[in-house]
Amino acid sequence: MVDFFKFFKSKKDQVSEEEPLDPVQMATAVLLIEMARADFDQAENENEVIKQLLKDHFDLNNQGTNNLFEEAENIADDSISLHEFTRTLHETLEPEAKEEIIEMLWRLAMSDDDLDKHEDYLVRKVADLLYVSNTIVLKIRHKVTQES
Repeated sequence: MVDFFKFFKSKKDQVSEEEPLDPVQMATAVLLIEMARADFDQAENENEVIKQLLKDHFDLNNQGTNNLFEEAENIADDSISLHEFTRTLHETLEPEAKEEIIEMLWRLAMSDDDLDKHEDYLVRKVADLLYVSNTIVLKIRHKVTQES
């Protein structure tokens, strides 16, 4: 009988340990997923790049990264606009942090060594919505290109 209660207690502890997802992390993850889908081919290697970018940028563990990615995919499936995500980032982040988001988008867009016109457009659109100047966007693109 004691084992029976331990079973439910352990399940309860697991549920209560789950932290709500951070809005900035979620907005960033959704934008990265939208970038992977921009060329109408969300390849598995792009998913791995997204997970690595999220893990490194937000200092997440593997489970946290996977949870964020899966939830962001579900949200991206149901979203109709980028505005709700870019607004969250614009209202929350400092200019330097916005530039880091743009850099992550460029890294993903160029991860397959083939920058699609839709990917290029999406980076510029997000940058515009985050009020990151075109000059800075091009500098970040150049930096990412040189590192590849």
